[in-house]
Amino acid sequence: MFKTLTRSMLTAMACGGAVAGGAIGLSLVFGAPSGIWPAIAGGTLAAALLGGLAATIIMRSTAAFHTRLESTHTAEAVAAAPRWLRPTARTLVGCLDRLGAREEAWRTRERDLEIRTRVAEAGREQAEAVLAVMNEAVLVVNPFNELVMANDAAGTLLGFDASNTQGQSLATLVNDSTLRRIISETLEGACTSTRQAELMLDATEHSDAVACEVMVGCIRDGKGRPSAAVAVLHDLTREREIAQMKSEFVSKASHELRTPLSSMRACVEMLVDGEADDTATREEFYSIIQSETERLSRLVDNMLNISRIEAGIIEIDRAAVDLRTIIEQAMRAIEPQARERGQTLHVEAAPVDLHVNGDHDMLQQVVVNLLSNAVKYTPEGGRISVIADSDNLARCVHVAVQDTGLGIPPDDVERIFEKFYRVENYKRVAKGTGLGLNLCRHIVETVHGGQIGLESTLGMGSRFWFTVPMGTVEAAKAAA
Repeated sequence: MFKTLTRSMLTAMACGGAVAGGAIGLSLVFGAPSGIWPAIAGGTLAAALLGGLAATIIMRSTAAFHTRLESTHTAEAVAAAPRWLRPTARTLVGCLDRLGAREEAWRTRERDLEIRTRVAEAGREQAEAVLAVMNEAVLVVNPFNELVMANDAAGTLLGFDASNTQGQSLATLVNDSTLRRIISETLEGACTSTRQAELMLDATEHSDAVACEVMVGCIRDGKGRPSAAVAVLHDLTREREIAQMKSEFVSKASHELRTPLSSMRACVEMLVDGEADDTATREEFYSIIQSETERLSRLVDNMLNISRIEAGIIEIDRAAVDLRTIIEQAMRAIEPQARERGQTLHVEAAPVDLHVNGDHDMLQQVVVNLLSNAVKYTPEGGRISVIADSDNLARCVHVAVQDTGLGIPPDDVERIFEKFYRVENYKRVAKGTGLGLNLCRHIVETVHGGQIGLESTLGMGSRFWFTVPMGTVEAAKAAA
């Protein structure tokens, strides 16, 4: 570009000089006062002819200079120029070299800036991707209290659309004045270290009031001035729920353990003090101690099994299990209790393959627990049915235990599978720990990947059901 410009400048200079010189010369020759206008006309025509001739001569004399200049051999270009043009050529070539060096430096800087821009954009995209998958809410605010970046968790927690908030004022997005104040103080430099506090965020259109822990830190530039504030909000709701559940578990477990221990202790004290003089009284005390010991043993076993399943450390003996056989075994175990209460047991097993791939003892415990609850909460003379069938479409085996008992109130249906949960009005009807149904849920859903549920009408009985993925003997052997 610069060499083309130089060539054009030389050509213009040569043509202009030639035309000017020719015009002046002819004006002097034909410039008599009596014929000034013919002289001017003739001078102009002659100047044009002489100027064109001069330009042609000059261009030919500088052709070698232009050729060398275009081939980038600047030193050779100066040497190839006519002697009278060499000073000007040296000046032009020097300017050309300086302009070329500056152009190259500019292009190098342009490439460097482009690389830095791409690196910065990639870094921003990575930061946004990291923030997007974080469970904690993150806000980045500039010194003008404008939102620079926010993830979806922040939008959900604070009640705004995180995808369209860049550049908006923090005051229009965040309603909590305490959070805004902490961020503003951090940007003003009032807090030099990371600040931590607990807040109770007000309820929004999409969420209730939330307790959270906020940590705000300051990002500073090279001169130590605050350039941005980063706020991380951690929702404490789930942690507090877990802490409350742990507290309730300890309280309920202590209560369930204390009841059989207190009964056993009272019987033992009366035996030691000699208050049981006759054999019948002693036999009664022994029977109470044995019953409470078995109850305590079941409670401890259930608690341990639930804990092992939740921790994923329980040993599972998977094999091809026929649920028809398990139902028959469970019915034989429950039959004496049902006979004492005048209840009728009935089995409806479809004439299809009822094999599943699972743990025999665990699945038998599920059926026994469901039958035991049906017997306890069904009045004398009631009916208890076990129905088993296969669902080829869902590839699972469906088992239901149906009774004509008391039924479960609608408010208690959703919580009936929780640990230690029992219907308040039924605690005097039958003894229990409130762990049996919770253990059933863990065995069916966690261990075997099935489902368990309840359908009940108060005063009309209940129907507990569960499903286990279908399996065959061949499939079990292949899995082994």
